[in-house]
Amino acid sequence: TTEIYTLSLHDALPISRGTITMIDLKQYAGRWIARNENGEITGTGKSCMEARSTSGAGTPVQFAWVSPHPPHLALPEWPLELLRPLFAGKDVWLAGGAVRDLLLGRTLHDWDFTTAGPAMALARQVANALRGAYVTLDDEHDTARAIIRNPANGRPVTLDFAALRKPSIEADLHCRDFTINAIAMTLEGEIVDPTGGQADLAAGIVRAASDQAFHQDPARLLRAVRAASELGCRIEPATQTLIREQAKAITTVSAERIQAELLRIVALEAAAPALRLTDSLSLLQWALPEVQGLQSVTQSYPHYRADAYTHTLDTLTTVEALLTPASPEIAAQLPAPSWCWEMLDSTLAPLRGPLHAYLEEPLAAELPRHDLLKWGALLHDIGKSATRTVDAEERVHFYGHDKEGAALAEERLNHLRFPNQACDFVTTMVREHMRLIGMSRTPPPTRRAIYHFYRDAGDAGPAVVLLALADALAVWGPAMEKAYWSALLTTADALLRGYFEHHDEVVAPPPLLNGHDLTAMGIAPGPAMGKLLGLLREAQAAGEITTRADAEAFIHSHSSFLIPNS
Repeated sequence: TTEIYTLSLHDALPISRGTITMIDLKQYAGRWIARNENGEITGTGKSCMEARSTSGAGTPVQFAWVSPHPPHLALPEWPLELLRPLFAGKDVWLAGGAVRDLLLGRTLHDWDFTTAGPAMALARQVANALRGAYVTLDDEHDTARAIIRNPANGRPVTLDFAALRKPSIEADLHCRDFTINAIAMTLEGEIVDPTGGQADLAAGIVRAASDQAFHQDPARLLRAVRAASELGCRIEPATQTLIREQAKAITTVSAERIQAELLRIVALEAAAPALRLTDSLSLLQWALPEVQGLQSVTQSYPHYRADAYTHTLDTLTTVEALLTPASPEIAAQLPAPSWCWEMLDSTLAPLRGPLHAYLEEPLAAELPRHDLLKWGALLHDIGKSATRTVDAEERVHFYGHDKEGAALAEERLNHLRFPNQACDFVTTMVREHMRLIGMSRTPPPTRRAIYHFYRDAGDAGPAVVLLALADALAVWGPAMEKAYWSALLTTADALLRGYFEHHDEVVAPPPLLNGHDLTAMGIAPGPAMGKLLGLLREAQAAGEITTRADAEAFIHSHSSFLIPNS
């Protein structure tokens, strides 16, 4: 029997098996341990209280009981100690990804339980006993959820309960997606592993739990890519063959489920390799056909890459590098010269704080802007397929690909059921991603130019700037010219400082006059009034008007042009 041990415990013995490094907790079998915030074992004892009292180094933040059964998993005190009496006399197993994550030493935020009895009734009992919320997930398949709060941080934790779909837990596990998720465990730490999931986890392999895994649920086709990429595993050959044979079936899955898998794939620290894997398994053509179609779109100077698809993945990788301070390691992985990254880091360093806050803030459905920025990179050139032309000198052009791409991006994101705010954010990036180049021909931009930029780009403006910089690095690669890069950075610096440091002056100055004021001045509501207010805001942003008296004089002088009979 292959034994798997939990990770991140400071004084246990590391064991290397395949691609995953494990930790042996056998010496603590049957005992309680205390761990600090670094995962280090600071105390041990026959009880939780004794582990607390013997804890020496630092304040313990977690207590766990190490199972006496191989592979001697560390089972967290919370919420398991609260659940034990509620599960007494019932056949209940922790199952699926929760067991896998315990084997990997990951902190569990969501718990999945399988029971031989009524699952919905058990979920309601748990919710009532722990003063949580109850949610029915699938009445037909007896599946429900209890939502409770972690007392350590107040965050909600989901406990999902599902009834056995087969007569036994072993048969039920054979219906799971992958062997590494087809593992169950009793609350005493006894493992049920009929498909060899522990051995596959140790070897870093994603393997279908059965030949019917993808027929049973085609969403698993994309989930295989996501699981392998998140865990740093490889998909074994037979499972790859099954995926390629059934790839088109992904189109039968609901858009919401495809969206969920793609969001997690694109959100990976390094999304490009996962997307290449998606393509190699014949899935990209069905999930994101506009991106896959860029493989046949050839480019010419100044593009460093011959095809738009490779350039897109370069841009995505460069965006990922932009999200963290530049380093020699990052520079070595990307085609642009190291001095490009040094100049970029010097430009962005003073703004790292506000940029980080901006990118971390979620827009809709808990989607942070940094994830949506990566979607902007992924979709920014999808308009090139429809706009490619070749001139008399054999030079390739993509006139209007930004506008065409924005329309295609909106269509694809709507198809995937992206929230409206997220869809607008990404399509704005695609539409405006060429803007920085035009503004950089005569840097630095004027206050009026900065105002015009944010009038059109809105809240997505800073993300547009970052995308444009990443795009330029991916276009030019090793041929980047210092003068050109310097001009782009000068413009980018002015735009970003305008947004973060002079927002109320240049981007959205407080109005000196409003519609009521113009009505009092004898101007009737309507398009002309809106035009006047827009011109007034622009003049104010440009610094040409600073007082109410100036504003009133401006309105009087311009109203005669817009309203001849006034």
